[in-house]
Amino acid sequence: MAENNEHYSESDIQVLEGLEAVRKRPGMYIGTTDVKGLHHLVWEIVDNAIDEALAGYCDNIEIIINKDNSITVKDNGRGIPVGIHPKTGLSTVETVYTVLHAGGKFGGGGYKVSGGLHGVGASVVNALSKSVTVTVYKEGKIHEAKFADGGKCIQKLTVIGECSPERTGTTVTFKPDPDIFDTDIYDYNTLMVRTRELAFLNKGLRLTLRDDRDEEDTTGETFHYEGGISEYVKYLNQNKTPIQNEIIHLEGEEDDIVFEVALQYNSGYNESIYSFVNNINTHDGGTHEEGVKRALTRILNNYARKANILKEKDDSLSGEDVKEGLTMIVSCKHPNPQFEGQTKGRLGNSEVRKIADNVFAEGFERYLMEHPDEAKIIIEKNMTAARARVAAKRARELTRRKSDLDVVNFGGKLVDCKDKDPINSEIFIVEGDSAGGSAIKGRNSMTQAILPLRGKILNVEKARIDKALSNEEIRTIITAFGTGIGQDFDLNKLRYHKIIIMTDADVDGAHIRVLLLTLFYRFFRPIVEAGYVYAAQPPLFCIKHGKTIKYVLNEEERDAYLSTLNPNTKYDILRMKGLGEMDPEELNETTMDINTRVLRKITVDDAIAADEAFSMLMGEEVEPRRKFIEENAPYAQNLDI
Repeated sequence: MAENNEHYSESDIQVLEGLEAVRKRPGMYIGTTDVKGLHHLVWEIVDNAIDEALAGYCDNIEIIINKDNSITVKDNGRGIPVGIHPKTGLSTVETVYTVLHAGGKFGGGGYKVSGGLHGVGASVVNALSKSVTVTVYKEGKIHEAKFADGGKCIQKLTVIGECSPERTGTTVTFKPDPDIFDTDIYDYNTLMVRTRELAFLNKGLRLTLRDDRDEEDTTGETFHYEGGISEYVKYLNQNKTPIQNEIIHLEGEEDDIVFEVALQYNSGYNESIYSFVNNINTHDGGTHEEGVKRALTRILNNYARKANILKEKDDSLSGEDVKEGLTMIVSCKHPNPQFEGQTKGRLGNSEVRKIADNVFAEGFERYLMEHPDEAKIIIEKNMTAARARVAAKRARELTRRKSDLDVVNFGGKLVDCKDKDPINSEIFIVEGDSAGGSAIKGRNSMTQAILPLRGKILNVEKARIDKALSNEEIRTIITAFGTGIGQDFDLNKLRYHKIIIMTDADVDGAHIRVLLLTLFYRFFRPIVEAGYVYAAQPPLFCIKHGKTIKYVLNEEERDAYLSTLNPNTKYDILRMKGLGEMDPEELNETTMDINTRVLRKITVDDAIAADEAFSMLMGEEVEPRRKFIEENAPYAQNLDI
């Protein structure tokens, strides 16, 4: 040990200057260098423009995907200052784009409230880009600076022309460095979802997204909502049936903390509560969300007692009861937010809890008093949920496992694996007894469990939890997983770290897959978020030539493989049978063997978008679903859910 230490000297200490540190460890600054990190760059620049909007100086932002997959962000804010910065001796534009932690977010009165997580956006984007051009319109002049190859200044800030004195703002064009990122292709839909969200969260701000790679679309989409988060709730409820005539909107300010809530109940059974701090989605909640939920439960109970809707003998409504069918957006603008957790998805400021409680309680209580008919509808919904909760508690008892033997023999369905370590174990949820029989014979009994389903399970999007728990197939799944559900849920008790949905590659199979994913997302969301859910990919074709057998997933793979064969090769193409028609060896080789199979991990990158999709595909409203089917019918045979 001592010998090795002798070689550890001053020369071993590496000093990374300027933006080198960002290029060396990009994950420390943007989280990841995959497609998610690529899109994160856009929001770092857009956040700077949003800061101008929050300060009251910008009302229009334009985001453009250029033909070469570079990005341009334009705003009509004040424009980055163009004078020489006293500490760096560089122009302020060059300072902001080449010095980490330089910007108006670090004190000095630049911004009262700012968005974004890090405040290092401009310089980080520059460090991770092949090229960056910054153009500033200010004081009747057009200023421009250019950078290349990770932030090297190739054109210092220069006046390149004149403009109207009234024109102000900043335009940034950057092209990510392909040597840094796994991909440099931007996805329009990913950018569109977040752009729309930012428009909802910033009342009155106009955001336009345009894709210049699409020659047919020259105007793009503009998002502009004078109603702010109230319009967000209306949008989220568009595929649901509201039970209130209007959306409740409450707001207030205390100690420079601006607080805003919009909510509306619908006839469904799932809660859709999303919170934000300075436009950041706090997907793990925090003190702002806790304050609102606490006040919601207290105020509804108080009102129900005073109005004699909730009798003296009745139990109080629980937090779970008052959230059923609730769509709510909580938005907090804080001058100094403190985030917790590895993903910074939780607000930790303790003072916010009381402020959130006060602002919400005062406004919500006033609303209930002024709208007694609406209040009665809400509380009757809550009381029905309470009765269902009691029934669900009884039904949950049936799903609690007494022993491993009970699970193995539960309903005579689950055929468990021998290995009890969840890390090694996987469960195949199989469509039909026939496919289940082949899967049982073709499996690796040490690590692979099989659970055949008879028919289609209940659509839980249209069913309250007590009804879902009375469904035998769902009870079997809950028992097999071992986690429990609702308040009893414990991810640490999950018995398999690979839950594999195995259905036929047809429309019926796709429907069963969506029903299962709806169940998992609504009742077992942590399992999905942890990355434990997969869809098996049975091949659609088998290509035989000579002694070679090649399985391919779809027509595209079939054609690609055939193009590699010698033109004189004789081959046969067989369309694969359904899972139930495969013999055990064939099913194992094509779909179950860990060495040859293809699995697709099911992920939830955006809970709000996922909630919207499940509501549209599986909810009560027929028209949105009909429109989706009509638009996507030509692709039904390749349905990828």
